[in-house]
Formats: sequence, C-alpha cells, structure tokens
Amino acid sequence: MLEVRDVSVAYGAIEVLRNVSLCAEPGTTTAVLGANGAGKSSLLRAISGVAPVRSGSILFDGQDVTQIPAHRRARLGLAHAMEGRRLFKPLSVQNNLRLSWQFGARAVPWPTALRDVYDRFPILAEKAHVPSGLLSGGQQQMVIISCATIRSPRYLLLDEPSLGLAPIIVSQIYEFITDFAQRSGIAIVLAEQMATLALKVSDRGYVLRRGRVVQHGDSRTLLANSAASLTASYL
Repeated sequence: MLEVRDVSVAYGAIEVLRNVSLCAEPGTTTAVLGANGAGKSSLLRAISGVAPVRSGSILFDGQDVTQIPAHRRARLGLAHAMEGRRLFKPLSVQNNLRLSWQFGARAVPWPTALRDVYDRFPILAEKAHVPSGLLSGGQQQMVIISCATIRSPRYLLLDEPSLGLAPIIVSQIYEFITDFAQRSGIAIVLAEQMATLALKVSDRGYVLRRGRVVQHGDSRTLLANSAASLTASYL
C-alpha cells in the first residue's frame, strides 16, 4: 500500500500542497484530478522524492520513506513516468528501455520484457534503433510509460499521460494502462486533467483544487456526479 498522510509541499514561500492525504492499494488505480496548477504533479513529485515535503509523511507498505531520497525510493519499487516526456533523447528507443530495465527489479528477463513492450506498442519495435528525441510526441509517451512499467515496479506514478496527444494515441495509451493494471496487481496513481477518462479506468479518485483535496471517493460515484459538480471543483 502507498499512503500519503497530511502532506504539505512548498517551493520557497509558495505552498502548492496543503495537508493532502491519499491511499493507493495494491491492484487498484487511483486517479488524482484537477486543473492545471492544482498540485497534481507536485503530489507525485513528493511521493517519488523529487519535491521535498514540508510536513506530513509518505509510506510504502507501512515504511516511512519521507526522508529517503528519490533514488532509494526507486530501489524500493517506485516508478514515476513524469510529465514532459523526459527521455535520454540521444539514445535509441531500445537503449532507453534497457537502461530503465537494468535499474528495475529485473523480475522478467530482458528479451521477454522487451518483447512485451513491442507487442503492446508495435510502432516502438519499428523505431527500436531511432534516437528517442526524433519520435513524435505520442511515440515518446509510449516510451516513457514503457520505461516505467518495464522496471516491474510495485508502485507506479503516471503524470498526465494524455497531455498534448491525439485522441487515437490517448486511446492506445489508456488501453495499455488498463491492461497493465489488471495484469500487474500493483498500486497505480494516475494524475490527469481529463476527469472522465481517468475515472473510467480507476478505482478511486481525488480531486485537487489549489493544493487541497476537495473531493474524493469511489471512481464510479465521482463519475456519476454531474459534470457541473466536477467542473466546480476545478475552479
């Protein structure tokens, strides 16, 4: 289980998260929703150790990791697919994947892990030896998500995987997320502006507004709420 307890985060004098709590259980997908600037990325950065926590605590399976640096959290099984398509862009698609696999759990042999990626995203097999910086935005996002999942993580953070992509690519990526969630049985935290899309593939949802949780609950219940209610939470 991944737990966030009353976490606050600030960049200098600007507080971006205030007393946020969240629980993501194994075998479930937890959606973190909100408008741009609501604090979604800051929450995921706090969980992965990239953003310092001013107060509160973060726990992996009951272990307090709040003061543990990001690279050690990765060793504990955390994978974070950050927004911005951050790849080693001079490296080929395959070398990006291999580098990520090498620093993961290696629960699956490299040839099997690579084949699984290429079976899911055949276009990446075609682009295997192309520098990742030359790929389209959608293809780069496929590599980013694959680099995270190829590590065989215990906890997976996905930061706005649909951002700036064509609908057909978003559909492919969310199909992959749904399938991976069902197969892996791990805890997934999905930050997304597209509330309806995220709630359809998640089990629980949390809505952030100006760094605070303003709604949370079962995804089906949140999805059944009127569009006006969710929209109001974003404002």
